[in-house]
This record gives sequence, structure tokens and C-alpha cells, in this order.
Amino acid sequence: MWQDMAKFGKKLVDHGLVESHFGNISIRIGSRMLITRTGFALDEIDENSVVEVDIDKPSSLDIIASSESIVHRAIYKNTSALAIIHAHSPFAVVESLLADRDMIVPVDSEGQYFLHEIPVVRGGIGTTELAKNTADALRDHRGAIVFSHGTFAIGKILEEAYIITTQIEHSCKLKYYCDLARK
Repeated sequence: MWQDMAKFGKKLVDHGLVESHFGNISIRIGSRMLITRTGFALDEIDENSVVEVDIDKPSSLDIIASSESIVHRAIYKNTSALAIIHAHSPFAVVESLLADRDMIVPVDSEGQYFLHEIPVVRGGIGTTELAKNTADALRDHRGAIVFSHGTFAIGKILEEAYIITTQIEHSCKLKYYCDLARK
């Protein structure tokens, strides 16, 4: 399973959706999750770069797991997600900073079709507030943007979460340029 995480971690970095040491990836395995370790480069994931932790309760391994483990847990507990990608996509972050409400509406047809709208949620990194707000948003959406921080995308498999991540970034990029051209 870490091999799939490595594949998509490299794709995230190669496509500029994260800087190497930021963002995280997880896969649900029953009542447990395999999640990237804190501080590890996503384009260099190996068997030592991931940790398996319980979804229902914190454990002593949390200290080496991603600082966003609490958010991943909340998402798994409150949605049907089996895979999560958290990226720091630049245009998504910019659009969250420019948004005048808690939703970004894509201007492109693919974004409208696949995403409908993109919730913008708030909360500090690795906090219960962020965990609750993100999980709530992902009950009805496939992806969300954390204000000034990055995206969370869910799927049944990592490929689906990756596609949602790229679609959010693509839609935010097009919206940014369209809004700029209108000024």
C-alpha cells in the first residue's frame, strides 16, 4: 500500500501541488489508517515514511504520524472516504485568501460538473476545529480548501483523491485568471 502512496506523492510534487515536505496522504484499512509520517518528503515515500494508526483513538505512534492525523481521522469517521490527499496547491490557497464567502464556485465546466462548488473551511493546522470543519464539508463534497493552507480531497482509492486534488487546483487557477482578466 505504501507503494501507491509513493506513486501519488511523487505526482503531487512533480505537478507542483505540494512542496516536497508538506502535505500528507492516507489510506483507510478497516479501523486503521496508513498515513505519511511527519516531515517526510512526499516524492521520496518508502516503507519507513508511513505509519499505521487507529482511526478511532489516538496512539503513541501519533507523535511520528502527520500533524494532520486528527483531520484524517475525523474525515474517515464521518464520510465514506477510503483515501485522503492533503495538498498545498498554490492556486487553491490563493483563491481561499481571495474568497469573500465560504464557497468557491468554479467557472470552468469540468469544475462545475465534478465539484459543483468548493467549500472553504477554517481552523488551525492539526486542530479539532479544523478536523470537525473539514469532515463536515466533506460529507457533501469531494474536496475542500482550508483557508490559507491547502486542500483535502477524498476518494475510494488514492487515484480518485488525486483527481479531485488536481481538479480543485485547475478550477482555482482558471478562476484566478478569469477574475484577473475581468479587472
